Amino acid sequence: MFPNMFPLATGQPFGALPVMPVQAMTQQATRHARRVYVGGLSPTANEQSVATYFSQVMSAIGGNTAGPGDAVVNVYINHEKKFAFVEMRSVEEASNAMALDGIIFEGAPVKVRRPSDYNPSLAAALGPSQPNPNLNLAAVGLTPGSAGGLEGPDRIFVGGLPYYFTEAQIRELLESFGPLRGFDLVKDRETGNSKGYAFCVYQDLSVTDIACAALNGIKMGDKTLTVRRANQGTSQPKPEQESVLLQAQQQVALQRLVFQAGAMPTKVVCLTQVVTANELRDNDEYEDIVEDMRGEGGKYGPLASVVIPRPGPNGELGPGVGKVFLEYSDLDGASKARAGLNGRKFGGNQVSAVFYPENKFLQGDYDG
Repeated sequence: MFPNMFPLATGQPFGALPVMPVQAMTQQATRHARRVYVGGLSPTANEQSVATYFSQVMSAIGGNTAGPGDAVVNVYINHEKKFAFVEMRSVEEASNAMALDGIIFEGAPVKVRRPSDYNPSLAAALGPSQPNPNLNLAAVGLTPGSAGGLEGPDRIFVGGLPYYFTEAQIRELLESFGPLRGFDLVKDRETGNSKGYAFCVYQDLSVTDIACAALNGIKMGDKTLTVRRANQGTSQPKPEQESVLLQAQQQVALQRLVFQAGAMPTKVVCLTQVVTANELRDNDEYEDIVEDMRGEGGKYGPLASVVIPRPGPNGELGPGVGKVFLEYSDLDGASKARAGLNGRKFGGNQVSAVFYPENKFLQGDYDG
């Protein structure tokens, strides 16, 4: 009767009692070790969106160890305080989820922690208490061992970056406030393209809140920046920092003017070294040039208009004569045109292609 009561595994010494599998324990007994706290949720988050997202990212990093299906079995959200308890199927999956601290959910990084009722000594007997070191965190834009590649309370999240901004452009903007100790532009693992957000830490930590206050909410191209401490709520600068903040905002304004001088993408591309004033005087030749430019520019995206300023009736050279303006329907077309046309040869001349401020173009100001 004893073998029927306690079936022994092969090679198990007589008298050793089998360990009860974790699955046989009650859900209540293991819940503290199967739940994770997720803080910093957006106001639009709901139980279904959180469950779906964390199940997907757990699968993406290879964190599912309890078999096929979703890792998340239940979600409780406190909407007022913007946090959730996410319950996993197993203790091991909950430990793997701890590696997701700092992951971007609905446009902002969230904190992933153990809940307050987590009991480390009890949990140690239920399964692994640390994430598997072989998780593929790069698949979801995270760096192993650090949330978003940088650590600490002064880590800044910079979101809403236009995808076509280069790493050098972003660093140049951020360094308006001082040198960086660390910088991480998050990129797609497959394509190497920017995912539109980054993290940074300043060498002088006292400028952290100043930089956040100055940069947050400003328009860059077709986007609005979200800049704040990654692991905390928005902090307001102290009164004694107000004068420094004012200087910082002026720096940002100057930096944006630098971008607008041809580096910051707009829907308008200005070409020089393409046509001469003499070529524009003849009506038939002028029409041919317009059609040629329309055909060449249309290779990169849908055009809204083509403007080529001409000399006056008496041959006088007005603003913009010698330039070709290609207005695109979207930034993608303009960016491709700027990259594709800059440096090309037309009629033996090397073309210069730069972005042109949309407000000036729409006002008919071609003298920039």
